[in-house]
Amino acid sequence: MSKKVTIYTTDSCHFCHMAKEYFKENKIEYSEKNVQTDEAARNEMIEKSGGMSVPVIDIDGEVLIGFDKSKVEKALAA
Repeated sequence: MSKKVTIYTTDSCHFCHMAKEYFKENKIEYSEKNVQTDEAARNEMIEKSGGMSVPVIDIDGEVLIGFDKSKVEKALAA
């Protein structure tokens, strides 16, 4: 069973691009919400993470702030 992955991003976020590239390279399906252009997504991200830092990665309800490959791998494996 695959995990539901959502990433909250902005256009200029280097770590957002790294995270999306990681997901693509590893064939991990994800949905992207651009908080720069989508106010509802921005509010949702703030509610989940408590802040405005991106990326915020939600893996089946486990919220990770920033892109830490080992934390992402651990959350995907759990």
